[in-house]
Amino acid sequence: MGKVKVLIVDDSAFMRKLISEFLAEDSRVEVIGTARNGRDAIDKIKALKPDVVTLDVEMPIMDGLEALNLIMTEYPTAVVMLSSTTKKGTENTFAAMNSGAFDFVAKPSGAISLDLHKIKKELHEKVMAASRANVHKLEKNAMNFERSPFVWEKYSKIDSIESSKNEKNQKKWYHGYKKIIVIGTSTGGPRALQTVLAGLPEEVDAPILIVQHMPPGFTKSLATRLDTLCKIKVKEAVEGELIQKGVAYIAPGGFHLKVRKVGMSWAILLDQSELRNGHRPSVDVLFESVSEMNDSAKIAVIMTGMGMDGATGLMKLKQEGPLKAIAESQETSIVFGMPKAAINTKLIDSIEDVEKIAKAIISYC
Repeated sequence: MGKVKVLIVDDSAFMRKLISEFLAEDSRVEVIGTARNGRDAIDKIKALKPDVVTLDVEMPIMDGLEALNLIMTEYPTAVVMLSSTTKKGTENTFAAMNSGAFDFVAKPSGAISLDLHKIKKELHEKVMAASRANVHKLEKNAMNFERSPFVWEKYSKIDSIESSKNEKNQKKWYHGYKKIIVIGTSTGGPRALQTVLAGLPEEVDAPILIVQHMPPGFTKSLATRLDTLCKIKVKEAVEGELIQKGVAYIAPGGFHLKVRKVGMSWAILLDQSELRNGHRPSVDVLFESVSEMNDSAKIAVIMTGMGMDGATGLMKLKQEGPLKAIAESQETSIVFGMPKAAINTKLIDSIEDVEKIAKAIISYC
């Protein structure tokens, strides 16, 4: 296999040099060129045909978002965005994910990050993962979001009622038990979460706890954005808050999401204990904590993402009580690492395309 050809796009000469040096340390990578703005990037992509593009979001002449839309329309390529953690930066990042970007890396300290070395390992990993991505799937996802920005309209309350009618003669899974839904995802997760959460009815009979691998500064914007798109309430988890049915709680970047008993209820517990699988928040940590909720049947979902986070936690959930587990299919996963690891545990009850996961969850609730 040849080297992964990378084009670096950033309006700062310093950042272009630094990113080039970082990536050149990996013998599997060849930096074939750099570009100073989106328009320059389009010309270079056309001429050089890179495998992966690292693309700054905020640039003059043509910014990263405009360039990304053109790239995915005219020259579909795996793109890793470099984003700032400002409010505008995070909003632009999620717009980029919906426009077909493979993933993003947060700059540690703004547009000119003198401490960019902090994210060198992450940058290497995501560039290599992007080089293996199915670009046509990224292109298709971008087109689907452009055509159907209001994904939730596919799932109406009528659908939920019809589903209930169809199942009225079937024995409900753990009828009478409290239910809790736990979801873990990583690369490609924001798009997948939007599809799944938007498909859940407002009256879903369970709280939802979510780990999306994401750095501090991005999870609150993600929760706020999803809240505007979904029937259910979506929010960033807050320490000590009692969990409620029909609410989705997203783990804050930099914190593990756990639960603790408070009287007859359960509350959010956040901590900054050691990383698990290289992550904080970690899906394994969430699943292991929720396994202690012996008054609830669990519905676990593992979606697109690199690595194996969630597989060990899934085994713990199974050991401790009633569990139904759903994995996203390879056909719709941007990266099939996490779902594949979950499937390999032999504990998955159903493998679903992302568009069908909400209905699978509802069938168990």
